[in-house]
Amino acid sequence: MNVQIYATSWCPDCRQARKFLDKHGIEYTVIDVDADRAASDEVLRRVGKRAVPQLVIDGEWFQPYIPGRGLLIDELHQRLGISR
Repeated sequence: MNVQIYATSWCPDCRQARKFLDKHGIEYTVIDVDADRAASDEVLRRVGKRAVPQLVIDGEWFQPYIPGRGLLIDELHQRLGISR
């Protein structure tokens, strides 16, 4: 499985998403949208807004949170094939 996370260092939802991936032993690549303008533009193009974190799982984009409500834990388990 190829997992990328478009994120920033200051975003609490990004930290939570990385923590979730780490906890479950999911290898991933962090793409820092603050340091990479092309990555920031790609998020805008794909999502329609500059919203992070964004996961790309085997080429499929997924927003793993609801703003103000946190991570979508059940959906993360399902999309990553992690049993509960």
